[in-house]
Amino acid sequence: MDFPLARQLFYREIHRPDEDIDLAKAALYFALEEYPELEPDAYLNALDEMALEIQERLPQQRYPLRIIQTINEYLYDDLGFKGNSQDYYDPRNSFLNEAIDRRTGIPITLSLIYLEIAKRIDFPMVGIGMPGHFLIRPVFEEVGFFVDPFHGGEVLFPTDCERRLMQIYGKEISLKPEFLEPIAPKQFLARMLTNLKMIYLHRHDAKRTLAAIERILLLFPDRPFDLRDRGLLYYQMDRRTAARQDLEMYLNLLPQARDATAIRQLLDRL
Repeated sequence: MDFPLARQLFYREIHRPDEDIDLAKAALYFALEEYPELEPDAYLNALDEMALEIQERLPQQRYPLRIIQTINEYLYDDLGFKGNSQDYYDPRNSFLNEAIDRRTGIPITLSLIYLEIAKRIDFPMVGIGMPGHFLIRPVFEEVGFFVDPFHGGEVLFPTDCERRLMQIYGKEISLKPEFLEPIAPKQFLARMLTNLKMIYLHRHDAKRTLAAIERILLLFPDRPFDLRDRGLLYYQMDRRTAARQDLEMYLNLLPQARDATAIRQLLDRL
């Protein structure tokens, strides 16, 4: 592979079987491109140490809500972790190392920290990719509640999740069952990278936008809109052969896309 080392490490991690993908390692490997001096093991050790602290505080009777309460007291009360609502679109919020260092982040990075700690204390949890927000829950479905790491580890029930959706979108939204389905490791990483992609796109940072898209396409090589967006970036960068390949693949995947006519016109110019 003709990738820099950080990209190679990311590639190797995501090409393990799904159940063997280490989310923390993969997130640190894509952060390594932005922070070349980053030492992934130091952050993995930090997660280990947090888990050890929590392990020592756990009550003898380990009911799920008591475990959640113990994690919350340590992370939010003692360490001061909190959601970064003041500067939500700061790209640093989307990198695991920054979230650990600064003790703040967006829902998905704080969820990743929470998931990794829960895994280390033998209380496995899964990510829930609710639209507009990210939650987690214990792996055993019958527990019936969710945890919101962005809001201090608040425990939510399905009706609370529906209210949160309405707060986010400012209108009535019915909670569909698929909104609360667990997401697989690759989907988790793609959502982190999509956040970065959108932030950099709004900042007109073509180089970093492209890097985010490239890593999304390592996870899911046939994602149509990421192929289109990479093709358009290649076009702006005058990489015309690469642009043509991506845009043609986009049209093959979505021949009836809303922007198909505009993309065909662009291909004619190419």
